[in-house]
Amino acid sequence: MAFSKFWQRQAASEVTAVELDPSASDVSVIHDGHLAYTVEKSGNGAKPSYQEAVGAPVESKSPLGYQVGWLSVIFLNVNQMIGTGIFSTPGTILNRTGSVGLALIYWTIGLLLALAGFHVYLEFASFFPNRSGSEVVYLEQAYPRPKHFFPIAFAVFSVVLSFASSNAIVLARYVYQAAGTTPTDWQLKGVAVASYTVAVICVIVSNKYSLYLSNILGAVKIITLIFISITGLVVLGGNVKHITDPGVNFRNSFEGTTDNGNDLAVALVNIVFSYTGFANAFNVVNEIKNPIPTLRRNGVTSVMVVGILYLLCNIAYFAAVPKEEFAKSKEVAAGVFFITVFGKGRAEQALNVLVLLSAFANLVAVMIGQSRMIREIGRQGVLPFTEFWVSTKPFGTPLGPYLIIWFTTFIMTVAPPAGDAFQFVVSLRSYPTGIFHLFLAIGLYLVRYRHKRVGHAAPYRTWDVVVIFYILLQVYIIATPWIPPKGGPFAGEVSFWYATYCVVGIGFILLCGVYYVFWMYLLPRWGKYEVRAEIFTVDDGSGATMHRLVRVPLGELARWDEEHDEAGRLRRHTAVEEAADSKGEDGDERAREV
Repeated sequence: MAFSKFWQRQAASEVTAVELDPSASDVSVIHDGHLAYTVEKSGNGAKPSYQEAVGAPVESKSPLGYQVGWLSVIFLNVNQMIGTGIFSTPGTILNRTGSVGLALIYWTIGLLLALAGFHVYLEFASFFPNRSGSEVVYLEQAYPRPKHFFPIAFAVFSVVLSFASSNAIVLARYVYQAAGTTPTDWQLKGVAVASYTVAVICVIVSNKYSLYLSNILGAVKIITLIFISITGLVVLGGNVKHITDPGVNFRNSFEGTTDNGNDLAVALVNIVFSYTGFANAFNVVNEIKNPIPTLRRNGVTSVMVVGILYLLCNIAYFAAVPKEEFAKSKEVAAGVFFITVFGKGRAEQALNVLVLLSAFANLVAVMIGQSRMIREIGRQGVLPFTEFWVSTKPFGTPLGPYLIIWFTTFIMTVAPPAGDAFQFVVSLRSYPTGIFHLFLAIGLYLVRYRHKRVGHAAPYRTWDVVVIFYILLQVYIIATPWIPPKGGPFAGEVSFWYATYCVVGIGFILLCGVYYVFWMYLLPRWGKYEVRAEIFTVDDGSGATMHRLVRVPLGELARWDEEHDEAGRLRRHTAVEEAADSKGEDGDERAREV
């Protein structure tokens, strides 16, 4: 029944200019060949955006409010970038690169990658300053034809792989390290699920206070990294007596450098993981007043601060811990540093608690950004149960997306056994992500070209060399995982074939393509209808608007297209006539008010 409602066409009288103002066609439409652009403006103070009509409608007033200030912009990025990466992956990166010198170069490349990616996103946001959801919107607008293909592919990918099980597991590992005990697998999973549940409750209850929590924990996180950096400089200065030779790892720093392409690829993937989050604030663009100047000033600050602290923390680690021991540290690299410098005791426990808070802040920031992405996917109309994804009832927060994120994280934390299966599930998301990011970067040139044709220029334009650098890095990330590891095809991160996750990732996208053809072409041909989008307002008092995809019989198609504009709004004359027919005299009076 639910899916039949998803497909069922609603009577036009239910969507009128009187009852549903955003659904009435009162926006400008610009035609360019087979594309149609709507010119719309939201309440965040940004300039009107030109977007292809296939896109979800601009919400004139954000149902999620305008709580995101400049400080929240900084800490939404900081909290996602500084999660478990800097505390867990430096050992893996050293192990893969083989040398301290190359490891530090990779961390620097990560900073350049984050800066390049940030400016690519910033130009996209300047084209579409009235939409939250970042990649959801940018892929939708870069590739509007074939209609709904990229929204469908990205929707399935984002919802099915929306879990954060790896971050929750690392957080749980630090809980037990702070307690000084060794957990069983199920104890570890239990704490991971419990901590993630607490984080979900925090973000569900209030947008405002979840942002406050993110800001406070972000400040604690920055202080923690500054403390590690200063401690490392103290160690490097020879002021910690039990560390007799703090400079040993920096002499002949490139000794042992690997020449294996697979190792280098794995190291870069881990670097990308550590810097993931540089674009998190772009997920809440429509909740930021004057978003482009705010993002441009404070977003770059967040990336630079994190990049500098990453380098200083790595120098601290290498100054305190012998190279061979540090390369084996894996998930608890920072813990090894604490024990080496301070020994086992209260100092180590206190620092582990700080790492815990950092990991928890990461969970909160990721969920805030990811929920907006999934909500924006819901607004595109390509998911069933559309109102579930879009509604902000009862707390003024995107409850549906938060619940699905919790559910997928619970499944992916509890279901896969420790070891190969868990590592495979975690790696699976990375390869399609690289493919989508490559399309995203190339798509910026397509958006520039199309908007130039209709006489629209973005207020911000990044340098071409930056875009090309970002594109080349995505190509590298996609290509190099196919290089076999040193020990052969079964000597990778898992016991089975090393590139299985790449094949499954590509197959996942191809499966989305098969589903798209079946849904958008074969079923309509067999059922003698075509799919159209209509504007719909969620009946929860928030004013949230969205697209709803409906099937229109071929015999009614001409009338439908006459009554609706390219974005799916009722044309104003139709809305007024419907209001008059359905409301009588009262309807006439109200229709005149529109």
